[in-house]
Amino acid sequence: MADVSMCSSSGATELVPEEERVLIRDIALAAESNCREGDLFYLINQRWWQHWIEYVNQDQPNNANELSSLSEHCDSAGSSTLKRPSGIDNSDLIYDTTSEFSNPGTEIQESLLEGRDYVLLPKEVWNRLHLWYGGGPKLERKVISSGLSQTELAVEVYPLRLQLLLVPKDDRAIVRISKKETIGELYRRACEIFCLNLEQVRIWDYYGRRKHALLNCMERTLDDINIQMDQEILVEVISNVNGISGGSVSHVMNNGHTEKPATSVPIEPSKSSLSIAGGLSASNGFRTRNADYTQNQNSVSVAKELDQVHGTIGVTTRGASVGLTGLVNLGNTCFMNSAIQCLVHTPEFARYFREDYHREINWQNPLGMVGELAMAFGELLRKLWAPGRTPVAPRPFKAKLARFAPQFSGYNQHDSQELLAFLLDGLHEDLNRVKHKPYSKPRDADGRPDEEVADEYWANHIARNDSIIVDVCQGQYKSTLICPLCNKVSVTFDPFMYLSLPLQSTTTRTMTVTVFTSNGSVQPSTCTVTVPKQGRCRDLIQALSNACSLKPDEELKLAEVQNHLIQRFLEEPLISLATIKDDDHLAAYKVPKSGKSIILLKLIHRRQEGENIDAQWKPFGVPLITLLSHDKETTRGNIQTIVHKMLSPSLKKDGLAETHTSDTKLSSTNSGEPCIVRKPCTDSGSASDSMDVDVNSSKGTVSENLPLQLVDEDESCIDLSVEEESIINLPSSSTQIVVYIDWSPKLLENYDIYHLENLPEVLRNGPVAKKARTEPLSLYTCLEAFLREEPLVPEEMWFCPQCKEHRQASKKLDLWRLPEVLVIHLKRFSYSRSTKHKLETFVNFPIHDFDLTNYIANKNNSQRQLYELYALTNHYGGMGSGHYTAYIKLLDENRWYNFDDTHISPINEEEVKSPAAYVLFYRRVKSAASNGNAGQKGGAFLSQ
Repeated sequence: MADVSMCSSSGATELVPEEERVLIRDIALAAESNCREGDLFYLINQRWWQHWIEYVNQDQPNNANELSSLSEHCDSAGSSTLKRPSGIDNSDLIYDTTSEFSNPGTEIQESLLEGRDYVLLPKEVWNRLHLWYGGGPKLERKVISSGLSQTELAVEVYPLRLQLLLVPKDDRAIVRISKKETIGELYRRACEIFCLNLEQVRIWDYYGRRKHALLNCMERTLDDINIQMDQEILVEVISNVNGISGGSVSHVMNNGHTEKPATSVPIEPSKSSLSIAGGLSASNGFRTRNADYTQNQNSVSVAKELDQVHGTIGVTTRGASVGLTGLVNLGNTCFMNSAIQCLVHTPEFARYFREDYHREINWQNPLGMVGELAMAFGELLRKLWAPGRTPVAPRPFKAKLARFAPQFSGYNQHDSQELLAFLLDGLHEDLNRVKHKPYSKPRDADGRPDEEVADEYWANHIARNDSIIVDVCQGQYKSTLICPLCNKVSVTFDPFMYLSLPLQSTTTRTMTVTVFTSNGSVQPSTCTVTVPKQGRCRDLIQALSNACSLKPDEELKLAEVQNHLIQRFLEEPLISLATIKDDDHLAAYKVPKSGKSIILLKLIHRRQEGENIDAQWKPFGVPLITLLSHDKETTRGNIQTIVHKMLSPSLKKDGLAETHTSDTKLSSTNSGEPCIVRKPCTDSGSASDSMDVDVNSSKGTVSENLPLQLVDEDESCIDLSVEEESIINLPSSSTQIVVYIDWSPKLLENYDIYHLENLPEVLRNGPVAKKARTEPLSLYTCLEAFLREEPLVPEEMWFCPQCKEHRQASKKLDLWRLPEVLVIHLKRFSYSRSTKHKLETFVNFPIHDFDLTNYIANKNNSQRQLYELYALTNHYGGMGSGHYTAYIKLLDENRWYNFDDTHISPINEEEVKSPAAYVLFYRRVKSAASNGNAGQKGGAFLSQ
């Protein structure tokens, strides 16, 4: 290998690309593995770096875009032969030297993103590249410690930018300084910029243009005292010294420069093993836009402003107003911001995460996030409760969230309740005090007292799950399952983190179903009936039976139709009507009551779609059904006759009568029943020459053999339009057969198939139903609907231990143990296969004295269960394109605020209730009687 020390932009010896790649890779690996606080990294133009990567990898397999770390880039690939890059050019990263806002060579532009605009290189890598290629300018940044534990390393790409205000001289300057520098270093910089002696000045935290604190502890860092990006710092001269330089500070010093406006540009998280620390602990990654301070724009000098401030309030305490810090919307992250603000303003969580919670982090829990989610949330909470009101950009938290919950990655809108559910569960697992979970087998009640069973279940739960989340948010409900066949009763007691309540503005719903007959006796009819909203299929069948005047010897078979096929028969009477969506399609079939020895015949309609060689037979319309007897032989002619009868109500009066009357013989049986007389086929291969006639029909219609295909158990098709006397062999085990009728355009001309082609949705009167859903609704009514007995959905059938079968059991929930903080989710969003709906129902929820005493099944609990609202999230607009906000009550102030991302404003309590309310947060109202139970976990956890 060539002597690299001799290789430079002006040297005589150059390394080949492969040698450069290997050397830089090795240097990068060593540098990244030995990175320490205080190490230097350098920004390099991304375009130049990519050019170099392609240059040194031009003989490697092409995988450059799949790698992320520095050392991996050096093993990545390029393409064909490339020219050696010219000198390093970082001019795109800094302000134009001709700009009025420029600070040549040192001040980088505000809108830079790592991986898009620049790459961070360790000092050793930069030195080597600079030796080979030259160029610049050098953009040096330090590695600092970050995070709550100060153990994470980050490159401080954007150090603090502070506004220095000199009084009484009324000079101004900007200084860039690391948040890890000490107050003593800030004094040194200020004195150097303004040509002062250290003994002459006092420096104040001038946040919000008010004196908050005198900065006189020289060893403390700016991060320790919460100095924030773009904050004003007051430099006060305490004695008259002739050495003070006059005039405005307009020149640029080594560590300061004239002011330029800051731009609101979020800082992207790093894509390498080190993260960007620029502004994350001060302005939290978001630099606020400031006015351009110039002598001409300031009508009042800083000294006069100070006199006015001192004359009214004197020196203020910076922490006087906390908890009113907004969250920056990173792009459709209002769903996250609203949920975080509600959790952050839960007093128990605010106290817990502001204390030393690290000792409770469960680093080994396989169900957790190795403490990272808890630490990210804790750090964010501390920032939101820090003095001041500079908005926080939750990028580090969102990055952790996306890592452990990819469904929330990117910048699409999501459901705040789904985020809340994940966050509570994730925080619980990260903070679970149980390091080794014991195994406990659940036992059924088997007649034991509920109190004994409930305490046993709760003890087993706490033995495996013990965290601040359980202490505060988890309650317990009683679940009762009853087998519909053997009446076996199973009672369990399960924990809950929140309650999801249905919004039911009425107790009934209208359902539209089309009723068909199996024997073609009457035309299909569409019936709209009213049934209980939480009813079952037996309620719908009973309502339809009354509406269509069902005879005693008939019964209804109810079916759900999808894509012109029968998706399922709703035969189980306990199926909940809630499983039938408004946009579903239902058909009911009148069939004779029969014994067990029957076969169900499904008639499926098909027609050709496409033209010529591409034409295919596709299903259309509504399938019809009828019943066949297993005890009788069935011929192809019998199927023809049966299908003719099924379709006879749709046969047009002018059908084929005028064409084929001369070929038809009419007769009747002794009983007067209709008789079908067939003319012998002149050509056994043609279905057009054979006709059936219903002699009792007033229409006198005649119909030819239909193009029917029967599909047997071997998936073979049998042509039913020929060989009418041929017997169809149906296996004794068969319960149903499928027959296709292939409709030609000519055949369609003879039938009115309106009812077959137009099966209405279950909810036909959409606008009326929508209007009903906007009626006011009590939160108590929602809770009662949640606790009402209802059957399980088919996908969640219960295995009955007595029947040894899965059964669609009836389920009843009862509240047993309530948590300190009760989270209630109002189910505004409903989903079906084709649409999404949002209910704009106004829910009248209590703000004070939400009394759940009568809803507790544990009658041994004599305490009143009173709750008070302290926070809620709101959702405005439609599905996927709406906006989330939070209403939060600061308990110390006893005042409500609207948290709308970065904008926070006070509101009246009367404004809290609105149709937008989505997730409600209630706290238990303390009582003297409840204080004696403070030691219980979960349901009786009391806040201070």
